[in-house]
Amino acid sequence: MTSERADRTEIRPGETSLTLPSVADEQVYFIGRIRTPWAERRDCPRAGDPHEGPLCTVEIAEPFRPALAGIERHQFLQALYWMHRARRDLATQAPHGAAASAGSFSLRSPIRPNPIASSTVQLVEAHPDRLVVRGLDCVDGTPLIDIKPDVCPNAGTKPT
Repeated sequence: MTSERADRTEIRPGETSLTLPSVADEQVYFIGRIRTPWAERRDCPRAGDPHEGPLCTVEIAEPFRPALAGIERHQFLQALYWMHRARRDLATQAPHGAAASAGSFSLRSPIRPNPIASSTVQLVEAHPDRLVVRGLDCVDGTPLIDIKPDVCPNAGTKPT
């Protein structure tokens, strides 16, 4: 089963597909959209660069904007987003330039049962409704699932 919007629908030599469950276990709220300079997946970098990458905007939907309070205290964030144009039905993939196929869970490919991607981004500017960051690698308009500090500010403390 593939999405009608999937960027790639053919199965290459060395790839196998799987059958996805007919019912999802939970729901995901898209909390915003990501604005990048890339209109097509083929134009996106293979990995974002949080130091030298282009400036991108993470737009936060109105009901989720209060959750940005305090975000400016963090230099680096982890952005989680939904690769909405990726197919979801490959168990194994044949990456370009690789000598052998590999399981989808052993790759950073967006092609996976739940096309969730993550990038460490550098926070450049924080606004009440959006963040300006460096380090993304997705197409313009990609749905945002979550954003959080890249490290826990309380990581050094132990529960009592």
